[in-house]
Amino acid sequence: QVQLVESGGGLVQPGGSLRLSCGALGRIIDISVMGWYRQAPGKQRELVADITSGESTNYGDSVKGRFTISRDNAQHTVYLQMNSLKPEETAVYYCHAVTDSGGGYWGRGTQVTVSL
Repeated sequence: QVQLVESGGGLVQPGGSLRLSCGALGRIIDISVMGWYRQAPGKQRELVADITSGESTNYGDSVKGRFTISRDNAQHTVYLQMNSLKPEETAVYYCHAVTDSGGGYWGRGTQVTVSL
């Protein structure tokens, strides 16, 4: 079992920045990919970015050039630096982890609100 705990959400003005963090607890030795998804009201959950244990990254098209995902393997933590945020990016942001054995785990989510 893997537990994921997110932090760093909040209210930010358009054009502002936030940094999300997600710490993994439990069977962390098996974690291969960690990432962030988001879900806005009435919309499907979508990939924001993910990163492998070898630090290969993948981004959703809408965030390329503005968001940066990084990972501290020693601390079992993944970060998402979000710059130039837009109101339409208001959503609940979820941390996700995949293990070598194929298990998938979700955090409870952290709310990000982009508004004046």
